[in-house]
Amino acid sequence: MNRFLSSSKPLMNATVPKPKPSKGIFRTIWGYTKLIVFLSVAGSLGVISYKVYKESRPADQLPQVSAFETGQKKKTLVILGSGWGSISLLKNLDTTLYNVVVVSPRNYFLFTPLLPSCPTGTVELRSIVEPVRSITRRLPAEVIYLEAEATTIDPVKNVVTIKQSTTVHSGHSGKDTSSSKSTVAEYTGVDEITTQLHYDYLVVGVGAQPSTFGIPGVAEHSTFLKEVNDSVTIRRRLMDVIEAANILPKDDPERKRLLSIVVCGGGPTGVEVAGELQDYIDQDLHKWMPEVAGELSVTLVEALPNVLNMFNTKLVEYTKQVFADTNIRLRTNTMVKQVNDKVVIASHKKDDGSNENVEIPYGVLIWATGNAPRDITRDLISKVDEQKNARRGLLVDDRLLLDGSKNIFALGDCTFTKYAPTAQVAFQEGIFLAEHFSKLSEIESVKHTLSNPSSEDNVDRLTKKLAKLEEKLPIFHYNHQGSLAYIGSERAVADLVWGDWSNVTSGGRFTYLFWRSAYIYMCLSVRNQILVCFDWVKVSLFGRDCSKE
Repeated sequence: MNRFLSSSKPLMNATVPKPKPSKGIFRTIWGYTKLIVFLSVAGSLGVISYKVYKESRPADQLPQVSAFETGQKKKTLVILGSGWGSISLLKNLDTTLYNVVVVSPRNYFLFTPLLPSCPTGTVELRSIVEPVRSITRRLPAEVIYLEAEATTIDPVKNVVTIKQSTTVHSGHSGKDTSSSKSTVAEYTGVDEITTQLHYDYLVVGVGAQPSTFGIPGVAEHSTFLKEVNDSVTIRRRLMDVIEAANILPKDDPERKRLLSIVVCGGGPTGVEVAGELQDYIDQDLHKWMPEVAGELSVTLVEALPNVLNMFNTKLVEYTKQVFADTNIRLRTNTMVKQVNDKVVIASHKKDDGSNENVEIPYGVLIWATGNAPRDITRDLISKVDEQKNARRGLLVDDRLLLDGSKNIFALGDCTFTKYAPTAQVAFQEGIFLAEHFSKLSEIESVKHTLSNPSSEDNVDRLTKKLAKLEEKLPIFHYNHQGSLAYIGSERAVADLVWGDWSNVTSGGRFTYLFWRSAYIYMCLSVRNQILVCFDWVKVSLFGRDCSKE
């Protein structure tokens, strides 16, 4: 027994080493993680590179053909405008079905949701424009683009009169004694070229122009925010008044007026430009021009009780709070009555219902509210009896066909419908019309066969097919997907619609990231997407400068 215990003692006192946790599994997981990240980055770069390559090298297009070449008349489709509706139609249209002609005085598409970011330099103007010819060259068949303005439409003769203005220079020449070179020709004026286009189908997508509501002085003294030139004008005007105020002493009331920026309009455009301007002041001008930045003020004027009236009430209140935190002065229930070169004269409705006249001095006045029909829209209204009661835009039916016409369609801001005049509506209308024209082409093809039937054609079957096609022509249904707006201080608000059953409302920094992601996704080309991202990265690294240009 003792021998057994003695022999077993070493076994009882022996220490058994504990197994150490294996590092192999962690190394394996880390290795797979790095591999997945590497493959994801490489795959993303590959996809982007392919898209850039494909965009920059358009394929050969089918040429436009005439009736003599096909035996069947290929109808001519003329599209007026290069905005959201017209470009959406163009991108989705099967251009092999028609001889397509695009007429617009603006030879580019402007991504308007990011236009408020341009006056401050957050986004460069070149980053949000896409040349029309870049779009037309990527289509399957040739599209003719004419840089001209449509002046009149004859709905009886199916003719559009277009005008192109060209700069004329004198032809004199001479010698520059310092360089022994011919002098440059001198500017003399503008020459106009007028011609006519015949169409089988016409699409009017000319948009709208800013409305002054007949308020005296608005057109003369304010700056709109509708086109590229407006952004440049705002930038120059802003820097001009800042430099002018810098010359004056700090107690001079004229200095205070010059450093007051007033934005009229509480919709998304007005709110976004006010937020961008305040960001520019807080984040950049305080660094580069501290002697005046602290005195700069931004005031937003809105005639209605609230800004962003199409948004959820909670988001409206959140916007007001952000404005208060960032020192943007919000003046609601304030209707502008008159504008002179220094003061906005308005009527403010008090809480008790009474009105008082107020004067709001300004150095820069930005008008960001209201749409009015363009001249070509008014011209068409005057020529169609069914349009006589149209005041705010062209009247169209459920298929976007102009009331009183059989071959003129209209979409976007130049129309007056039950939908809001937004880019989202115009974009969806363009997609619908592209599908509609495909259906019309099929109908015309069946009609052509019926008018010239061969012995092999089944006339009864074709007649039934034609009736079925005409009966099933779809009508336009707008699918509202929500609204987005940037409100400054790297915050945004979103009122989104997911299907027919749920609304999502959010505001804050995360929504700001979503706002950026959504607008990048909406850009028409990879080129624009990359350029806008580069602009944002550049601003985050170096900030915005304080130059005039």
